Amino acid sequence: MSNTIRFVLDGEIRELRGISPTVTVLQWLRESERRCGTKEGCAEGDCGACTVAIGERDGDTVRYRAVNSCIQFLPTLDGKELVTVESLKHKGKLHPVQRAMVECHGSQCGFCTPGFVMSLFTLYHSGKRTDRETVDDVLAGNLCRCTGYRPIIEAAQKIRDLGAKDQFHARAATTAKQLESIERHDTLTFEADGQRYFAPANLEEFAASVAEYPDAVLLAGGTDVGLWVTKLRRRLDTVIYTGDVRELHRLAVGDEFIEIGGAVSHTDAYMALAADYPDFGEMLRRFASVQVRNAGTLGGNVANASPIGDTPPLLLALDARLLLRHGIATRGLAIDEFFLAYRKTALQPGEFVEAVRVPRPRPGLQFRAYKISKRFDQDISAVCAAFALGLEGGRVAHIRIGLGGMAAIPKHATHAEAVLQGHVWNEAAVRAAMRAMRDDFQPLTDMRASAEYRLKVAQNLLLKFFLETSKRPGATRVIKRDIAA
Repeated sequence: MSNTIRFVLDGEIRELRGISPTVTVLQWLRESERRCGTKEGCAEGDCGACTVAIGERDGDTVRYRAVNSCIQFLPTLDGKELVTVESLKHKGKLHPVQRAMVECHGSQCGFCTPGFVMSLFTLYHSGKRTDRETVDDVLAGNLCRCTGYRPIIEAAQKIRDLGAKDQFHARAATTAKQLESIERHDTLTFEADGQRYFAPANLEEFAASVAEYPDAVLLAGGTDVGLWVTKLRRRLDTVIYTGDVRELHRLAVGDEFIEIGGAVSHTDAYMALAADYPDFGEMLRRFASVQVRNAGTLGGNVANASPIGDTPPLLLALDARLLLRHGIATRGLAIDEFFLAYRKTALQPGEFVEAVRVPRPRPGLQFRAYKISKRFDQDISAVCAAFALGLEGGRVAHIRIGLGGMAAIPKHATHAEAVLQGHVWNEAAVRAAMRAMRDDFQPLTDMRASAEYRLKVAQNLLLKFFLETSKRPGATRVIKRDIAA
């Protein structure tokens, strides 16, 4: 059914037409449905007050994930289930998550409470433990204006004591069948108010759509594009959505590389990358909240070409390659050839990132990544750095240094790499490379950091990498558990 958005809400299949494709889920809930439990706090995916749960069919059951409804466009709900805070109360009784919040006095002014409840709802359904570290990670994307985190954390640790199953468990099979009945096998074409939205179901249709509309906005998780609408008030005439393309969700771990499709979320990429590169996993955990990781994609983070994106420096250090596609033609490209200038990439009109290929670790490769920001969680980096080192007989046989926040594009520190290549891995060589970084970058000064600070931090991170890979004694990392203690 073209030009119709179909999704499940409170056990019923809803069909919507004639709505602007860039109306957000939050707008629709509050302004059309009068479901005002979901709040607007920041309209940019930072505060979590607008958190809702999205359910997707997983065989004969349903998997739930938390997202920020303030930057989620309504048509992306097609084929899914939407769960809001109003959905939780059942037969006059509070949901176990709501009861836990009441019994632990987890609500003060109440503005942020629905968002916390929905984040805890997805934790309740995830099967994950409710230890302090897990809870802190789940709630990192929800801000409490009253700083009432302690009772909220206590509520999180109590939720399963108040009931191991809820009404969503009971009707999971029924919901899965409903979702199967509205599953789309062709392209959703939605048009209203002179705006067009395409959601192809397969790679061939997606490639054809992008080739036909080379000036269209390609929408992945919307964690950046959503702000173009909510903050910049931009009108997007044509949007092509990656999220329904089955092939773009492919995640394959091979002998030589991990291939991550262009629509694979950060959450799913996290699992594969963290297994090979723990620092990559830690970076993905820190650079965004659970809500953002559930929506945003690794491919989108690369294609966005932001100079302060957190994954490109790591991919640069690991010599990742991109698979680019135009129509039926594909080409491979080293990631260090992809970023050309500020927000400008090697993508040709009608071309898109089909996949990111990350090499598997070579024997003896040492990899580290560092994020320097004002907040530990979900903050924009002042400097993001990644280092990959291979030694032979104590000498540097391989060195890659990727840095973000230092220039108009994420890039290698080529002068520093040249100083180290073939040299004995010692402090003298490292300090010479630190000095060479002055020729690699002319950092900017902005609200996050001065140029002098950025250069000094980048140099010191190289020294830190040396200390960690030289097995020098002493702690070199601040971890979240230390902060929460």
